[in-house]
Amino acid sequence: MELTKKTSHGVGIKAVGGRIPDRVVTNAELEELLDTTDEWISKFIGIKERRWSAPDEWTSDLGAAALLDACERAGVSPDSLDLVICGTYTPDHMIPAAAVGIMRKAGIQGVPGFDVNSGGCPGGVFALDVGAKFVKSGDYRRVAVVLADVNTKLFDPEDRTVGVIFGDGAACYLLEPTAPGTGVGSALLASDPSSYHTAYVKREERTWPDGTPKLSAFGNNYSYMHGRSVRDFALEHIPGFVEQLVKAEGMTVEDIDLIIFHQANYHLIEALMEKVGLPWERTFTTVERYGNTSGAGVPLALRDAIDAGRVKPGDNVVLVSFGAGMSHGGTVIRWAAEDDFLLGS
Repeated sequence: MELTKKTSHGVGIKAVGGRIPDRVVTNAELEELLDTTDEWISKFIGIKERRWSAPDEWTSDLGAAALLDACERAGVSPDSLDLVICGTYTPDHMIPAAAVGIMRKAGIQGVPGFDVNSGGCPGGVFALDVGAKFVKSGDYRRVAVVLADVNTKLFDPEDRTVGVIFGDGAACYLLEPTAPGTGVGSALLASDPSSYHTAYVKREERTWPDGTPKLSAFGNNYSYMHGRSVRDFALEHIPGFVEQLVKAEGMTVEDIDLIIFHQANYHLIEALMEKVGLPWERTFTTVERYGNTSGAGVPLALRDAIDAGRVKPGDNVVLVSFGAGMSHGGTVIRWAAEDDFLLGS
């Protein structure tokens, strides 16, 4: 099928790739570093371990590996990509775009690349929606949407509020045109500026107890999050948001075959599933193993769900992300079969 701007087609996820760092950090190790305990983390957060990037491992390294993994899973060459988008709040440098750094390390030339900064965690849906619109336009046929962050490089080593939660990771949606009526639906996106300071990166000088300067890997920049406020926002707003999202697609909550929430907190996801009114069997989590990997959390969980056989053609898959800004987004995917995809290799 020849694609033109007038062609009506869907946008399918051909493959989801991923990369998590090799270093596993357990709760027992954090007990040695922070004023916390495995019992407290398990009870209130539900995380058993997370992955931390190596000192010389950055967003572009994780992102390039995730992109190449997606291409390998799809059986396509990275040279066949028409566009690379990266959702991140931790670019290697302020400029160029992290997407360009990813392309450089993946050996990709001759195509455009740019970043989407939707506040970190919301990127799992926000950046996906951007990429889907480019494919839907007919101007771009094969688009890689990479979500990558090195959250731990923004740690204050003494701050347990973020230290127990976050990990590093990257994932990549590989998007292609599909038959009409299949693939990624219209996204529902929202932001709450009144919650601007609930989660953000502070710029301030900090010192160790002896007065010597303290620096993160990004200098005088440190991640900050008021966890209780994030939880309260999610429990108050996200269940109704899910109902609004599926209603716009002509569905009910009961029609959802699989729902993947932002991987913020295992016990928060348990509470959200209860409020939405779906059994635990209709979700999938990775936060207990990877930690909160920011924007990569949703696609990493989706990748692992696919690998576990939890996604099949025709399923209604719902993705929901939320985070800084208190920006939040959702989309319904009518999972495409292999025969629904319109491109060759």
